[in-house]
Amino acid sequence: MSVSLYYSAHRPHPLTEAETAAVERVAAGHLAAFPYEDEESLHLYGDGGGEPDGILAGSTKLPFDPDRVVPVMVHVLDAVTELRRALPDARWHVHMDDLDVDWDETEGYGFPGMRDADPTAG
Repeated sequence: MSVSLYYSAHRPHPLTEAETAAVERVAAGHLAAFPYEDEESLHLYGDGGGEPDGILAGSTKLPFDPDRVVPVMVHVLDAVTELRRALPDARWHVHMDDLDVDWDETEGYGFPGMRDADPTAG
């Protein structure tokens, strides 16, 4: 059984050209820095998830390897945090299957203690 992170942003108006460029920069930067070629990273759908008012959506299947779960999760949630900050007027929903991921204005998206582990180990 796999576990996935899901992320989506909604608002009544579409992305502007500047916002689209910001989203592309964030996605490209995080994909280039992703440390595992054989794991899934940030994956954005092309249609905003097909939801009403959807402007951005995606998902990431988390690895089965327990040594990689936290580093992959940190990397993806850091990318989603940057995306939220680039689109601050959107309504965001980030969750891991049925569990909502908390938002903190300072830290961004994450779970308690998640960043206590070394995300580059493994």
